[in-house]
Amino acid sequence: MESPASPAIDQAAAAPAAATTTHRLRTDTHLWGTYMLLVIIAIIELFSASIQEVSGEDIFAPVIRHGIFIVLGLGIMLFLQHIHYRYIFRAIPLFVTVCVAAMVMVNFVGTKINGASRALEIAGFMLLPADILKLAVALGMAWILTVSRRKGSHDVDRWGMWASIIFLTVCAGLLFLHGLSNTIIVLAIGFAMMLVSGMGFRKFFTALLVIGTLGGTGFYIKTHTAADPVVAARQARIDSLNMVSTVTDMNTGNDRGTVWNNRLGNHFRPNKHLEQFSTEHQQEQLSYIAQAHGGLTGVGIGRSRENARLPLAYSDYIFAIIIEELGLFAGLLILVVYLWILGRSAKLTMRFKQTLPAVLAMGCAFTIVFQALYHMAIVSGVFPVSGQPLPLISKGGVSVIATSIAFGIMLSVARHAVRITDTKADARHERDLLPDNAISDNAVMITPDSPAKQ
Repeated sequence: MESPASPAIDQAAAAPAAATTTHRLRTDTHLWGTYMLLVIIAIIELFSASIQEVSGEDIFAPVIRHGIFIVLGLGIMLFLQHIHYRYIFRAIPLFVTVCVAAMVMVNFVGTKINGASRALEIAGFMLLPADILKLAVALGMAWILTVSRRKGSHDVDRWGMWASIIFLTVCAGLLFLHGLSNTIIVLAIGFAMMLVSGMGFRKFFTALLVIGTLGGTGFYIKTHTAADPVVAARQARIDSLNMVSTVTDMNTGNDRGTVWNNRLGNHFRPNKHLEQFSTEHQQEQLSYIAQAHGGLTGVGIGRSRENARLPLAYSDYIFAIIIEELGLFAGLLILVVYLWILGRSAKLTMRFKQTLPAVLAMGCAFTIVFQALYHMAIVSGVFPVSGQPLPLISKGGVSVIATSIAFGIMLSVARHAVRITDTKADARHERDLLPDNAISDNAVMITPDSPAKQ
C-alpha cells in the first residue's frame, strides 16, 4: 500500500509548475495618462483654433472630424496593446514597404501642397505619407538594429551599420524631395535609435559621417540650382493665396531650395522681433503676438484674438493659440507631458531584458517627442518657419493615426515585455516566443542587483 505524500513533497512538486507561469500583464498608467491628457487638450483647443474652417452654422464640424480620427486612433491603440510585440516585429517589413511605396507614389500622382507633392487622395481623403513614414523609420531602424545584434555583444555587426545607413538615407531622401523639416526629424530619430540600441561609437560616427556628407551635398545642390522662372512664378502665387511668406530671391535654388533659402534668411534676419508688422512675415509675427497676448496665465479658453488671423492656427501653429488662451505655464506643462513620454519610455527601456521591446519603445517615443519639440521650436521662433503638427493636438488624420499606433506599440511592450524584476522562467518563456533573430540582451538594461521600483 502506497503511503500518502507529505506536504513537503507536494510543495516541491508544485514548484516547477509555478516557475513556468508567465509574468503578469501590465497596463502602463503613465502612457495612458499622457495620451488621454493630450486628447482632452486637443478637443478643447482645436475647437477654438479651427474658427477659420467653420462654414455656415456648423461650428462643431472641425472638432467632430478630428474626433473621428481620435476615436479611430484609440481603437487601434487598444488593439495593439493587447497584441504581443513579437507580432509587431514580424509586421514591420510589410509596414515599412507600404509607407515607402506611398512616398514614392507621391512623386508621380501626389497632390501639391505649398509647392511640393505631399498628399495622396484616396476615397476623397487627403493622406500625407510623410506623417506615417516617420514612424516607419523608427520601426524599421528597430528591426535592423535588433536582427543585426552581434552574439555575445551589445554592438551591431557591420551589416547592421550599413543597413541602417542605407535605410535611413533612402527614407530621408524621399522626404528631402518634399520638405526639410520632416527630413531633419527622421534623421534625428534614426541617429537616436543607433545610440539607444548600443551601436558602437565607431560605427555610429561612420554612419553620421556618411549620411551627413550625403545630406550636406544634397542640400547644397538643392539650394544652388538655378530656378525655373515658370515654377518660381507659380510658387509665388501659391504662397500669396496661402498667406505665407513669398519667395523674394528667385536667382538661386529651385522651387523648394529657394523656399529653404528664403526661410533661413528670414529666420536669421537681425532685429526681427522689433520690425513692424508685414504681410511677408505675418505667420511668425502673428504667432509671436498670440503668445505675447496670452502672457503667463492666458486670456481664457475660447477667447483667442489671433485664431481668426493666424494662418494654419489649427495645425502648424496650434501651440501659439494654446499659449494665448492658457498661458505660458500651460504651454510649459504640455512640454513636460511630451518629455514625460520620453522619460517614461526610457525608464521602461532600462528594465527590459530583451533589445527588441527596448528599441520599439524608444523609437515610438522619439517619433512623438521629436515632432512635438520641432513644432514648439517653430512656433516659439527657435527654428525657421515650417509646417509640423503637434502630435494628437493639431488637426490631421494620418498624424493622429500614426501617433496612436506609436502609443499602442509602447503599451504593447510595456504590457508584455519581461523585466529585470520578473523570474528566470518568465525570461525563458519570452525567449521561446521571440523569433531567433530577435533574441538579444538589452544593451541599456540596469543591473539586476538594484532593480527599479515597479
